[in-house]
Amino acid sequence: MTTDLTTADLSLLLGSWELSLRAERKSPQTLKSYGDGVRAYLKWAAAQDLDANLSRPQVRSFVDTMLTGGAAPATARSRQLAVRRFSAWLAEEGEISIDPLVGMKPPKIDQPVVEPLTTIELKALIKACAGPDMRDKRDEAIIRLMLETGARAGETAAIAIGDVDLTNGVVIIRKGKGGKGRSVPIGPEIAKAIDRYIRARRTHRLADSPDLWLGDRGKSFGYDALHKTLTMRAVKAGVVGFHPHKLRHTAAHRWLEAGGSEGGLMAMAGWTRPDMLMRYTKAQASNRAAAESKRLNLGEL
Repeated sequence: MTTDLTTADLSLLLGSWELSLRAERKSPQTLKSYGDGVRAYLKWAAAQDLDANLSRPQVRSFVDTMLTGGAAPATARSRQLAVRRFSAWLAEEGEISIDPLVGMKPPKIDQPVVEPLTTIELKALIKACAGPDMRDKRDEAIIRLMLETGARAGETAAIAIGDVDLTNGVVIIRKGKGGKGRSVPIGPEIAKAIDRYIRARRTHRLADSPDLWLGDRGKSFGYDALHKTLTMRAVKAGVVGFHPHKLRHTAAHRWLEAGGSEGGLMAMAGWTRPDMLMRYTKAQASNRAAAESKRLNLGEL
């Protein structure tokens, strides 16, 4: 099954799809991922001197080319998903009579086991933020917030100053995955760090901005800036293999290690499926089980 749309048609319709995604309040990361995926497909088709139709064999060939060319399996999966979602939208909008990719399975990828950061690494990361500047206070507050609440990087970057209630120790996550918001409690240490940052923020050129986090040299501060600054702190701290998402894995592990409930963790992290909990916490599952077994001491009769 192919469509009667040309490569030029698909290129134009991509812009309409992105407008539709924005109307659905998809996150900036999702918008970028979907757009990059479809553009990669159109670029690949042009390089192969093919019309970028949406036939299954051609989309499979696109994925195979990526995988054999050394692309990460996760990248291939993400780009294939983007093309499938685009195809579904075209059918929903009546641009094509039927979605030719409906039911098409994504390429299988191994789920990597992500080890949480150690206590030593966490202390080094926070120490790397020590300094008198607003930027130093901002980065420490971000790290502490993500570590305790398990908030995603995109969710953290999107927090508004009005979403923070330091008196009652609550932060509202309005732009959660899938458009689902939630409230997360914060402890005194995080409240103290955020308060210290907010006081330093008063002299910023954009101090009246509703955004909580502000950038250097009078600039705004988004997801890319958050990723860049936390990576810089990790390098300074000597933490190898750091990615901001590791803070989410670490938060999940520390919650369970401290005796927190799985239901509480799911609510805190914004998960609706139990398999996500297992995915984020399996790295240290056996160690937690061993510690729990020792505490229970069920062999004593």
